Amino acid sequence: MIYLDSAATTLQKPASVAVASARAINHLASPGRGGHRPAMAAADTAFQCRTAAARLFHVEEPERVVFTFNATHGLNIAIKTLVRPGSRVVISGYEHNAVTRPLSTMGVYLRTARGPLFDQAATLEAFRRELDRGVDLAVCTHVSNVFGFVLPVEAIAQLCRERQVPLIIDASQSAGVLPLDFEALGAAFIAMPGHKGLYGPQGTGLLLCGVDPEPLLEGGTGSESRRQSMPDFLPDRLEAGTHNVAGIAGLLEGLRFLEHRGVEKIAFQESALIGRMGERLRKLPGTEVFQAVDPAVQTGVLSFRVQGWDCEDLGEALGNKGIALRAGLHCAPLAHESGGTLETGTLRASVSAFNTSREIDQFSHTLGSLLAGD
Repeated sequence: MIYLDSAATTLQKPASVAVASARAINHLASPGRGGHRPAMAAADTAFQCRTAAARLFHVEEPERVVFTFNATHGLNIAIKTLVRPGSRVVISGYEHNAVTRPLSTMGVYLRTARGPLFDQAATLEAFRRELDRGVDLAVCTHVSNVFGFVLPVEAIAQLCRERQVPLIIDASQSAGVLPLDFEALGAAFIAMPGHKGLYGPQGTGLLLCGVDPEPLLEGGTGSESRRQSMPDFLPDRLEAGTHNVAGIAGLLEGLRFLEHRGVEKIAFQESALIGRMGERLRKLPGTEVFQAVDPAVQTGVLSFRVQGWDCEDLGEALGNKGIALRAGLHCAPLAHESGGTLETGTLRASVSAFNTSREIDQFSHTLGSLLAGD
């Protein structure tokens, strides 16, 4: 199988991730739930993971790195901390349902900073206009999960800082792929999954907290047990219940892999693979490829569609040929609306550090054979 669906989950991970998760199941208990060796080992693993993430993302206090189940969990915490009924919220035109669905239930005045696909300047100007109209919160994805479009979050963050508007960043497609400096951005929150660019297991995530959050869950924390409200300090305030220790142990190894390989090196590799892919797909009859002219504004995600083919049908046909990618709307109808693909959806191919040029060539050859009726 050629796996080209890392924007959903990096199925191919460093071997150390699975080894660490398996070891945790057999040897680690729960952090903060005892002074015995298995509990203390679990606490040490969690601390090491927090510290590694803080180092990678430039978070001064590791305690402000909170474990979540996924990016959606973190985004819900962030949004429900900062949003109240009647809040004025501006979002980009490329947000995932993990942002738009929570906001749609909260009685907010929602505005969208729209810009054409791969046009950073237009997106920035749209945010500037909406911020100048007056908003209480801005939410922006760093990278579109549909098109790999890199939004200008650094410049958007500067606009928000100048106007004292809190900013939530969805780093689901950028964490581990692009440099991410929490302190420099000055965001209120940055949410990310562990199972994509961080090469950790599913069911893991991180929330970087720049402001004091409100708990989404209440329960045991292993601290201040007599108190009947959640602790007022991080990370305990947000980490109710038993931790996913096996997941955290695996995530730690994913973060170590990134430190050793280097985010910039991975980004360069992914960009080269996507460039190669786009070049080959554009030669296939009836194939429309959504690729930036400037490779600096696109990560390792490439969407395309083929005239005369339903995206879901073609995705299934490719799957039967051993090519794993994703077809449809990718839980992001707003992004498809911005890209002009809402009615058809797209096929999305996404790469990781474990893909090769040979795989890209085999994928394009297989697709070409399918389109030719072979």
